[in-house]
Amino acid sequence: MIKGRLPVGQMSSVVAPAKPANTMGPKEVELILVKEQNGVQFTNSTLVSPGQTHPSGEERETWGKKIDFLLSVIGFAVDLANVWRFPYLCYKNGGGAFLVPYLFFMVIAGMPLFYMELALGQYNREGAAGVWKICPLFKGVGFTVILISLYVGFYYNVIIAWALFYLFSSFTGDLPWVHCNNTWNSPNCSNLWTFNSTSNSTHKATPAAEYFERGVLHLQDSEGIDDLGPPRWQLTLCLAVVIVVLYFSLWKGVKTSGKVVWITATMPYVVLTVLLLRGVTLPGAMDGIKAYLSVDFLRLCEAQVWIDAATQICFSLGVGFGVLIAFSSYNKFSNNCYRDAIITSSINSLTSFFSGFVIFSFLGYMSQKHNVALDEVATDGPGLVFIIYPEAIATLPGSSVWAVIFFIMLLTLGIDSAMGGMESVITGLIDEFKFLHKHRELFTLFIVVSTFLISLFCVTNGGIYVFTLLDKFAAGTSILFGVLIEAIGIAWFYGVDRFSDDIREMIGHRPGLYWRLCWKFVSPCFLLFMVVVSFARFDPPNYGTYVFPLWANVIGWCLAVSSMTMVPVYAIYKLCTLPGRFCNRLAYAITPETEHHLVEGGEIRQFTLHHWRVV
Repeated sequence: MIKGRLPVGQMSSVVAPAKPANTMGPKEVELILVKEQNGVQFTNSTLVSPGQTHPSGEERETWGKKIDFLLSVIGFAVDLANVWRFPYLCYKNGGGAFLVPYLFFMVIAGMPLFYMELALGQYNREGAAGVWKICPLFKGVGFTVILISLYVGFYYNVIIAWALFYLFSSFTGDLPWVHCNNTWNSPNCSNLWTFNSTSNSTHKATPAAEYFERGVLHLQDSEGIDDLGPPRWQLTLCLAVVIVVLYFSLWKGVKTSGKVVWITATMPYVVLTVLLLRGVTLPGAMDGIKAYLSVDFLRLCEAQVWIDAATQICFSLGVGFGVLIAFSSYNKFSNNCYRDAIITSSINSLTSFFSGFVIFSFLGYMSQKHNVALDEVATDGPGLVFIIYPEAIATLPGSSVWAVIFFIMLLTLGIDSAMGGMESVITGLIDEFKFLHKHRELFTLFIVVSTFLISLFCVTNGGIYVFTLLDKFAAGTSILFGVLIEAIGIAWFYGVDRFSDDIREMIGHRPGLYWRLCWKFVSPCFLLFMVVVSFARFDPPNYGTYVFPLWANVIGWCLAVSSMTMVPVYAIYKLCTLPGRFCNRLAYAITPETEHHLVEGGEIRQFTLHHWRVV
């Protein structure tokens, strides 16, 4: 074996010049002598990286084990929405028939975008903003996704605090959401499910519903978003516990978070399996599961079914939050990110499908127990996991034990997703502002404390209104817009062929034609369609019968636009600060930073027709 630079000599026709390294520093060529035939030596060559280093020359922290990375990605992608969103959409949109559009969009958009972000982060080994040295004009989209992750943290941590509050409340012999004789109950509280019998009964509320809205949220003490009141001390303490857990999971980087996910990413599967084994033994469970899986292919003729499937794909995989980029940036350079993308995205979808059996076995039981149609108990969102499911658990023998198990599952589902969002913000900003590298612990503390202070608005008497507003605007249209710009920047401006060469450097082979076509044409068209649909089908937020005032909607849109405007604002800033005429500025802005010397020589790939046509 000969290791070192190849003396070309008389073998110039055998070895082609290597592509200039983008950001990985100097590489050596390892040559393995295979055989000599007719005076010609045939060799095999591979690129060897001298070490896993940060582009700045510093050592880049890497995952302790490969499984740490996989569990972190799975833990982030598999979150509360897998439990409370997908099963309901499947039931509402034709049962098993819903899997047709869901899997279709998964294959043409979900997996390609998931693969794209993993490869982007692993090759460039920086966070969501730093990776755009490949095309500086688009660096604003990095700040867009960082802001979105930060905004989501403002309210997502509150859901975990609710679960923690329920967990503490479950350590009792008599669960507090069983009866109507508590101090928070109203005269409208009823133990009977009679919502479909008379018009007067539509104002009745179950003990579980009143416990959530009146016992936990204290919604009765607020008249709307303009009457928030002080933070509830019980929820504030729960939120503080969540923040402390997040801080000590993240303060040392992936070395600590990679160990935490061994519990938070695996526990939900254990609990879901236990709940399923219990659920299928309940009367009516099979009826619920049959309803979940019932196939109605006629529903596929409805546009809403396809829109719901596309929306679920966009948000369930976690693309566009910068988390996948941040996590993969800590991988070893030669890690097989293609295999990781297939494995983790598939596990995410299978988990959504599997959770449906758990949810609908209990919903079928509730339907039979109260002698009401399944439509009366089937719902999605927080109402499913904080009202319907706790009520179902309360009717079981040993209900307190089952409640503890269920809310531990919610906690673990939420914690690792929250960790991913926080890591996106921390890694993205630390890699962009290098001086923060030496102060990661302090910067992490600053981020989590800031998140805690903003989240206090969501644990006031009217906090559910702030929560609803953030949930509606923080990561809706803005995240679709962010992923669209990301896909255009990589596939068109940086070049799908160049991106494929980067992947070949890492895993030894270029992506197939299918992936390249999806990146360049299919996924951007899909995302553009979703952005248009999100604007066209926008419905103002509401909570029950409460309609938000105009000023609240304006604030919500300002929040959404604040992240999206980072794309044009940074692009204008970049073009204004570069030297030379506009054409030269544009050339520098769309050329990778490591190739700026080519611009000086007039070699600009993006100014050639071949760059835009090649796949």
